Amino acid sequence: MLMKSPTQSLTEQLSARISERIRNRLLAPGARLPSVRQCAQQNGVSPSTVVAAYDQLLAQGLVEARKNRGFFVRESARAVGAADDETHPVDPAQESAAANWSTAHWFAARAAGRGGRSVSPVNATALIRGMFHKVSDKPQPGMGVFPPQWLESTFMPAAVRKVTSSRSLQDFSLQYGEPLGDAGLRRLLAKKLATLNVHTVPEHIITTVGATHALDIVSRTLLRPGDPVMVEEPGWAVEFARLAALGMHILPVPRRADGPDLEVMAKYCEVHKPKLYVSVSVFHNPTGYCLTPGSAHRILQLANQHNFHVVEDDTYSHIAPEHATRLTALDGLQRTIYVSGFAKILAPNWRIGYLAAPPALVEQLLDTKLLATLTTPALLEKALALCIEQGQLRRHAERIRTRLDAARARSVKLAMSAGCTFAAEPVGLFGWVETGVDTDALSQRMLDEGYLLAPGALFHAERKPSTLMRINFATTQDAAFWRTFERVRSEQGR
Repeated sequence: MLMKSPTQSLTEQLSARISERIRNRLLAPGARLPSVRQCAQQNGVSPSTVVAAYDQLLAQGLVEARKNRGFFVRESARAVGAADDETHPVDPAQESAAANWSTAHWFAARAAGRGGRSVSPVNATALIRGMFHKVSDKPQPGMGVFPPQWLESTFMPAAVRKVTSSRSLQDFSLQYGEPLGDAGLRRLLAKKLATLNVHTVPEHIITTVGATHALDIVSRTLLRPGDPVMVEEPGWAVEFARLAALGMHILPVPRRADGPDLEVMAKYCEVHKPKLYVSVSVFHNPTGYCLTPGSAHRILQLANQHNFHVVEDDTYSHIAPEHATRLTALDGLQRTIYVSGFAKILAPNWRIGYLAAPPALVEQLLDTKLLATLTTPALLEKALALCIEQGQLRRHAERIRTRLDAARARSVKLAMSAGCTFAAEPVGLFGWVETGVDTDALSQRMLDEGYLLAPGALFHAERKPSTLMRINFATTQDAAFWRTFERVRSEQGR
């Protein structure tokens, strides 16, 4: 709720709040703003204040008014602030016309739109931007990472100091690193993979700038625009967005507790002849499901029969059981490509990921890496190798798992006390929660309270209304969030 201020009017405060969300992509291009009446109720101001604020946004070029429909974020918002207004002044005639039309529009919309719901969806990039542009200092339920204080350690800075104090620092700093990645790190990664029954050699491992970069390398190597790709649904919102941006034909495969819907996969194979299947086999995002051996064998049979590759994203391997079923372990890296990284468990800003591939694909994948980034930072890769070699990463992961187990128990209890249920068994980092209300609308109302949610619609290839949301167990153990959630959900249901 907005409060009167001697330095800024309520209109200016509301306009600034909305414009900041637009610039940070918390309100996506094309998203509909709340109706004037709804916005006034949400912010505790008069309808005339909202009209004036929307007029300012119109004049800045951030929103547009569509007759009989409402106000929408412009697909390409031109204005970026006062400095932009100086270099790209608004035509006074257009500004006046926009202001006059918007005020008249409000009365028409108010008469025609009573009881209607306006939704301004949080999209995949909004969650990413939320990692860099904090909505508030409160724990964020929609984030996909551990809180920074969970990742604090003394061994990582020590490893960097040790590497930088080495006599060889100047040698490897003044030249590009090895194309495949630091040899010492790749040897240790091969040993680590062996504990998961994924057997490979250092020469078949490529380090990357995070796991997302590894997925991108695979896509750019094996696919061309328009190629059909099977992706689990619900699934990782960023993967849908990334593949769509590359121009791929996305084939959503329903994800069940035991694995993907094999009948749907088989039909896709017959009709579309997909080139790739992207899977999170262990601690699937957002449901937490783990693949069963029977489903894994059938997937590999389909891959061999219909000649497509499988990329297995094992991002959550550090908090998952070693004995969990992995496609790459059963396949022996023949049609499968293994992807993982360390951002989730260790150091997000080190941006170290990797992939392990079939021998026949290694050179092609390496070419794609070199064209995009040349090599990867040897300094951080050597520091990470030290953390693995000395057992510090393993002990750190054990502490995180213990802490997460306790957080999950508290979050589940609070969620159920707030009237929510779980659509999947609560395991891993995420919970797939049934709220009973439209979570797109709920997410916008919760933004006003300082909380960024991950609505269920985000996790579908084609956005559709959902009453589900993904929560991060590490950031939802605060009773204050659930009290706010209950209040806002109750207000939304009126």
